[in-house]
Amino acid sequence: MEKIKMNIGQAADLFKIMGDRTRLSMIAMMNRRECCVCDFTECFQMSQPAVSQHLKKLRTLGLINERKEGYWTYLSLNEDSPFYEMIPELIAVIPDIDAHISSLITSCSREDCC
Repeated sequence: MEKIKMNIGQAADLFKIMGDRTRLSMIAMMNRRECCVCDFTECFQMSQPAVSQHLKKLRTLGLINERKEGYWTYLSLNEDSPFYEMIPELIAVIPDIDAHISSLITSCSREDCC
C-alpha cells in the first residue's frame, strides 16, 4: 500500500480528535481489535448516544470503518485513512497504554453482548 501524505491541517485535526481521553482510548482499542458499540458503552460507562457522539467525530475524520451485523455495529480502524500508519506510532509513545487498554478490554468483555 502506498503511503498517504497528510498536510499540517489534517495533522492538527487528528491531534484535536485524539486529544480526548475517551476517543484516544477507543482508537487504541480498535488498534488491537474490531470493537462493537456495546464494548464502548460498557467499558466507558457511557450511554449509547454519548458513545455515538465520540464515534461521529472519529467517523468525520475518516478514522474508522463501520460494519453492521444484525442489531450490532462493529468498528475498526480505516486502513485507507491518511492517518492509519501514524496511529500505532502515536499510541506506542503513551506510557502504560497497553495496561490501560488491557484493563478496559478485560472489564468490558461479556458473553451476552453481540
